[in-house]
Amino acid sequence: MTRNTQSLSRRLQELVQQIYPDLDAAILSSLIIDAFWPDDSHPRRRGRVRGNTLWSEHDALVITYGNSIIDGAHKPLDLLNDFLHCYLRGALNSVHILPFFPYTSDDGFAVSDFRAVNPQLGDWADINRIARDFKLMSDLVLNHVSSQGHWFNAYRQGQDPYDTFFFEADPSDDLSMVVRPRTTPLLRRVDTANGVRHVWCTFSHDQIDLDFRNPQVLLEFLRIIRLHVDNGVEIIRLDAVAFLWKEIGSPSIHLPQTHAVVQLMRLLCDFAREKIILLTETNVPKAENLSYFGQGNEAHAIYNFPLPPLILHAMMSGSAQHLRRWQRGMPPAPMGCAYLNFTASHDGIGMRPAEGLLPEHEKQQMIDTVRAAGGLVSMRTMPDGSQSPYELNTTFYAALERTFKGADQYHRERFICSQTIVMSLEGIPAFYIHSLLATPNDHEAVEHRGMNRAINRHRWDYPALRALLDDPASPQSQVLGALTDRLKLRGRQTAFHPNATQFTVNMGDDRIFGVWRQSLDRHQSIFALHNISDETVTISSEALNLIEDVAWHDLLSGEAVDPLAPQITLAPYQCRWISNRT
Repeated sequence: MTRNTQSLSRRLQELVQQIYPDLDAAILSSLIIDAFWPDDSHPRRRGRVRGNTLWSEHDALVITYGNSIIDGAHKPLDLLNDFLHCYLRGALNSVHILPFFPYTSDDGFAVSDFRAVNPQLGDWADINRIARDFKLMSDLVLNHVSSQGHWFNAYRQGQDPYDTFFFEADPSDDLSMVVRPRTTPLLRRVDTANGVRHVWCTFSHDQIDLDFRNPQVLLEFLRIIRLHVDNGVEIIRLDAVAFLWKEIGSPSIHLPQTHAVVQLMRLLCDFAREKIILLTETNVPKAENLSYFGQGNEAHAIYNFPLPPLILHAMMSGSAQHLRRWQRGMPPAPMGCAYLNFTASHDGIGMRPAEGLLPEHEKQQMIDTVRAAGGLVSMRTMPDGSQSPYELNTTFYAALERTFKGADQYHRERFICSQTIVMSLEGIPAFYIHSLLATPNDHEAVEHRGMNRAINRHRWDYPALRALLDDPASPQSQVLGALTDRLKLRGRQTAFHPNATQFTVNMGDDRIFGVWRQSLDRHQSIFALHNISDETVTISSEALNLIEDVAWHDLLSGEAVDPLAPQITLAPYQCRWISNRT
């Protein structure tokens, strides 16, 4: 064992001691290393040093299901690969394919086999082809598995080691403090070879929670990560990781052991020869979400969950007051870490991250406006038994059909402005495929499938989609063209590196949301201004402090900007990237 391998082992043992204090830390650490580096593979001689080199201004990501595009004849993953190359190459370089494994419910998040590709989508060769040309993100659905998969069937039959893989509780236990995003009963009664048991189900009775108090569960997931990495995956998304560790009589969310498990996975990734990025999915308020950076030793990246409701509110209200106040209070990501910025995903627009950030009456205005545009609302059960809005179910494009004032002629401009904000902020921008494609709400899918989230999970017929994208008058063609043009432009600006300096600019007018970005080498500055209102706004140039004797240009319009001019004007929903470099 080399000195550096000894260092890895020592740090692993410290974490193992935190997670499993009653077990032999040396033995378990050795098993962990063998699980992550099987056969003849080996860790790096030294752990990867924290820095800003895991990503760059070229990075932008599309989020999609493996079958968001279908035609009834070809494998969906082949169609996705074609779409990525034909329409997104050069604009986005990364793709998150939502769970592409066999599953039984929740559109892939009730996984029945973590080691196989869903044959209805394709196979590992199709995944490998996509991974050759795009950075690939996969889901590690590590909190739960399908009730119909091999693991749970073996548990019910009392087979080792699966007979201790799942978290059990008693109906008489005090579970009143448990935090959950669902209204279904927490426990499910099941008959097993060892008698009646009640298993924990954070999300649904088809999604049975695993018991990470058993280290065999952790070891199995480390082997699964290795399988994904060996198949070209670079970004591992830790789905619902906040609920990983449970304790009776506690909220069973964000427990110290959960953070220690994330630290352990980060340590392994930092010693991996391959470049691996850990991304945590924690749809919770700001402080809880930020906690998954740890001390720069947990997730490489976290979702910026407050962004979707705050940007939606800003665009609907025509005021950036709450968005700006929140952004001013956001710390830069720690060294070696980054935010993942987005407005839409396969889920709805989460309302929990808006807690404490938006007044209750304005949240209700958002709900009313989304409903008026054909959207839906999902609820969660509070500890006192009451229900509270958990998420808005709508495509982001459909949601911005209206403002608090009602519908108008600026739907498309308003939407493009909302996505440009995501491109401008510190962090890596991510775009749901249905945002890129200006997809309307799918009410037929909701009725057919009986779930609110289906409204945002439309499956496009590829020939029909291509026809729309070939039509310059269609919303799909106009939105995709505008967004990909801006993404290509963004990728050439060093001031948009995910860790480039950011300062929130107060323009003295709530209709303008502005940030100043400066490249890591301090050579480029960009003032990113966004008019989030339906009014023409004129602001004082003094608020930007444009340096004289420097040629400033609006990268988006190509216009020169005179630093001595007293005013800058923005048309309704216009965005400007004012830069000292063209």
